[in-house]
Amino acid sequence: MSSPSKPKPESATQSPQGLSKGLTNYGDRGFSLFLRKAFIKGAGYTDATLARPVIGIVNTGSAFNPCHGNMPQLIEAVKRGVMLAGGLPMDFPTISLHESFSQPTSMYLRNLMSMDTEEMIRAQPMDAVVLIGGCDKTVPAQLMGAASVNLPALQLVTGSMLTGSHRSERVGACTDCRRYWGKFRAQEIDADEVAEVNDHLVPSVGTCSVAGTASTMACLTEALGMSVPGAASPPAVTADRIRVAEHSGVVAVEMARAGRRIDQILTPEAFENAMRVLLAMGGSTNAIVHLTAIAGRMGYEIDLQALDRMSRETPVLLDLKPSGDHYMEDFHRAGGMATLLRELKPLLHLGAMTVTGRTLGEEIEAAGPGFAQDVVRPLSQPLYPQGGIAVLWGNLAPGGAIIKQSAANPQLMEHEGRAVVFENAADLAARIDDPALDVNANDILVLKHIGPKGAAMPEAGYLPIPAKLARAGVKDMVRISDGRMSGTAFGTIVLHVTPEAAVGGPLAWVRSGDRIRLSVAERRIDWQVSDDELARRRTEQPVVEPQAERGYRQLFLRTVTQADQGADFDFLRATETRGRVPRPR
Repeated sequence: MSSPSKPKPESATQSPQGLSKGLTNYGDRGFSLFLRKAFIKGAGYTDATLARPVIGIVNTGSAFNPCHGNMPQLIEAVKRGVMLAGGLPMDFPTISLHESFSQPTSMYLRNLMSMDTEEMIRAQPMDAVVLIGGCDKTVPAQLMGAASVNLPALQLVTGSMLTGSHRSERVGACTDCRRYWGKFRAQEIDADEVAEVNDHLVPSVGTCSVAGTASTMACLTEALGMSVPGAASPPAVTADRIRVAEHSGVVAVEMARAGRRIDQILTPEAFENAMRVLLAMGGSTNAIVHLTAIAGRMGYEIDLQALDRMSRETPVLLDLKPSGDHYMEDFHRAGGMATLLRELKPLLHLGAMTVTGRTLGEEIEAAGPGFAQDVVRPLSQPLYPQGGIAVLWGNLAPGGAIIKQSAANPQLMEHEGRAVVFENAADLAARIDDPALDVNANDILVLKHIGPKGAAMPEAGYLPIPAKLARAGVKDMVRISDGRMSGTAFGTIVLHVTPEAAVGGPLAWVRSGDRIRLSVAERRIDWQVSDDELARRRTEQPVVEPQAERGYRQLFLRTVTQADQGADFDFLRATETRGRVPRPR
């Protein structure tokens, strides 16, 4: 039997491909390739195999990350697709993040994961890369890192978990986690029942089963054109998810051969499409920060005022918790993103390119006609008349703030009240359940110093209702902070107040007893304090920005940007600005 043919040497004008890319510098390019091939052949590869397009597969599996518990099956399916298409799959590990297993917060580590992803893609030879992630910050981190490298790349999300059942009631993480914990705090259920429901909220591996940040980013990734059609909605443990993974491997090889880079996909039109979907699905407020960071890597700035104008003309159509009643399983059975995109066609840029090489409009058409279902509403009969998120402005938030209006209490969205202030998360934990706390249901809870520099922006903006009010039946209050909240959360909650307290934003000087007025209709968040009084408080209480002596924390505090810049590191953003999105119509 004849031996496999040897690959021909590269010509001087040929662009490096496969194993010839990014050679280690020993001062002799030929020797560098010779040495690399010698070592990889130790794993049993032949010259013919090594001549194929190399497709990197980012492995973010971790025992600390049940959202990525199906990682081994996904990697094997991607490899199968790559090999069927004639490529050589090479999986490699990076940092893995899980919201519940990241101290102080996964947001603190998102930029580190993006750097890890970027540098490992740069360091290792690959013609394209499949990014596998799922839990909240992993997908944006991977897209940020890949965008900075700008090679052919596509995203494969791990998929949502299944739903469970508690005493015949359907439940799923993590909107129902918060709902049942609220019942426990209000003494509506006892310790035995809250322990019992804890066994059923997360019945399988996978990401949250509602429109939390993970599911939101999955849908936005498909809207961006960065994943194969139908990739957003299949649950983690289904055959559909495995088929999506195999297809992703095939498409990655096609992208490598076509040279279809990420900058051909992440265009202003793509970002606008993603924003439409975010607003129409009542998605996570965190997605604003993540989209801003991804866009910043491509040289685009997010225009929050234009986003709010877009929100006024984009109704919520997806009936999904916490804004609606359904779960991701139901959305998948209703046709997934194809159903939602088909309904949004009049508002989308249908000519935007996707990873398949076809336009978004072509992919919507290829998905076929719709069918009867009750999860995605028609444009004429929305779940909520405006987009899920509104942007607020005022003297308390000169750089803007946001509210998830579709998950808020309509009676509280026009409200004026007395501030009850907590200086930081520790102060909140120490006093929120104190029976002596001076608070009533009409007050406004204010939490400071949980912004990017103050505390790495944890999901602490969902302040608990004070115990004595919860036990009296209070279910919602206006809450304000410079931090974030989970996409699974609900309530009348103002977030991402910019600038944050830790860098001298007006929030730093709010005191208990001050009056604050919220008007979502007017898009206002106003603090009723005079300029003279504010100047006096600034003099009495000067702000000292947080610092650290060494390590990653020092890097974080020195370079992290505000929420309206994506809370990215300033040195990771693109060096040239290409424009603002959404663009004027």
